[in-house]
Amino acid sequence: MYLKTLSVVTVTFLSLLFLIMVQFMPAATTMTAQAAKDDPEIRCIAQAVYFEARGEPFSGQVAVAQVIHNRTAKRSKSYCGVVFEGSTRTTGCQFSFACDGKSDSANEKHAWIRAVSVASLVKGGNLRDLSGEATHYHANYVSPEWSKKLQRTATIGNHIFYR
Repeated sequence: MYLKTLSVVTVTFLSLLFLIMVQFMPAATTMTAQAAKDDPEIRCIAQAVYFEARGEPFSGQVAVAQVIHNRTAKRSKSYCGVVFEGSTRTTGCQFSFACDGKSDSANEKHAWIRAVSVASLVKGGNLRDLSGEATHYHANYVSPEWSKKLQRTATIGNHIFYR
């Protein structure tokens, strides 16, 4: 079965399977964590997923990672280039965690492993785009000016997605 055709139900099932794996298969989580050490691009996506969406459902985390993937494809930049774009400017950055002045170290082991798994799956092109080809998103409790100029594509968890 080709994974790009996965339904939301299947993605939910994979999320539950992942949670079971974390609890009962520690070797598998070690392999997942190693992926972030071996591939800095996966680490950058995982950091964004972890800090921007770790409290979101699996589908919401996938959608956030997909936004990064979609921006990477459109802008011909690396994943890290997209995630940390503007982080050195005083006017703000693309992903708030990258310029909030707080540590970018993940402290919640299971949430980090899940973020790395999501990053690996999305970077590998192994999941259907749940974001509706979005290149932007924001939390549902804010209303940024730029959102009025883009087409709304999805609402997943506490995030609204646009292209």
